[in-house]
Amino acid sequence: MSTPCIISVAITGSLPKKKDNPAVPITVAEQVESTHAAYEAGAALVHLHVRNDDETPTSSADRFALVLDGIRRHCPGIITQVSTGGRSGAGRERGGMLHLRPDMASLASGSVNFPTRVYDNAPDLVDWLAAEMKTYGVKPEIEAFDLSMIFQAVALENAGKIEGPLHVQFVMGIKNAMPVDREVFEFYVRTLARLAPDATWTGAGIGKEQLTLAKWSLELGGHCRTGLEDNVRLDRDTLAPSNAALVKQVTGLCDAYGRRPATVDEARRMLRLPAVDASTAIAA
Repeated sequence: MSTPCIISVAITGSLPKKKDNPAVPITVAEQVESTHAAYEAGAALVHLHVRNDDETPTSSADRFALVLDGIRRHCPGIITQVSTGGRSGAGRERGGMLHLRPDMASLASGSVNFPTRVYDNAPDLVDWLAAEMKTYGVKPEIEAFDLSMIFQAVALENAGKIEGPLHVQFVMGIKNAMPVDREVFEFYVRTLARLAPDATWTGAGIGKEQLTLAKWSLELGGHCRTGLEDNVRLDRDTLAPSNAALVKQVTGLCDAYGRRPATVDEARRMLRLPAVDASTAIAA
């Protein structure tokens, strides 16, 4: 039988704007609707930011609460993952939504250069975010922008600061950070398997490299991330009409690599997340 692949969809970051692609979901309603369409297309995990571009500003935590509630009711079982990145606030404000108990949250285990700034993840902040995730039963997704972050993730697990088994996302293609390089990618995969044999992993490529990382991940047994946060185009010349269209791109690749999209139940089992009661979901 083909091996299931967890398809994650990052529906909206903080950088893509409506002018870049009108399909980028901004409001709470747009984010819920876009997630539902991606879920129907085969996504088992949604990575979430919140934005105030087109609405009366409210606190980040309040907006996360609204988005999470809508997604949980309309997308039964989908894995919810919130961003604790720098665009979610400053310092401990970045973890201000963890009490809402999403299934997962991103956790960068070190600092890295981004195109115009340093993505600062000081050790004390990493430890605090990890502790909050542990308190509220939120599984971290380790965001590995370079090799040291894989080693740091293993150190956090060994110290009991995060619960295993690890789930790591290898991020490639951000300007000034790790470029897309096949040998480095394979070394990441081997290193994680050596240090944390029970870990799972996802490949995330930025911009035009989104499909490159998807293909490599499918080939090497990992999982895939797609979505308008990372890439607003289907190809060099065509804007993506939706997050669902980008998910369908990845599902269309699966068969060639002996893979298939994981169901939400399979994804939860692979990531060691509890099953959910879908009886409260709203029929679409």
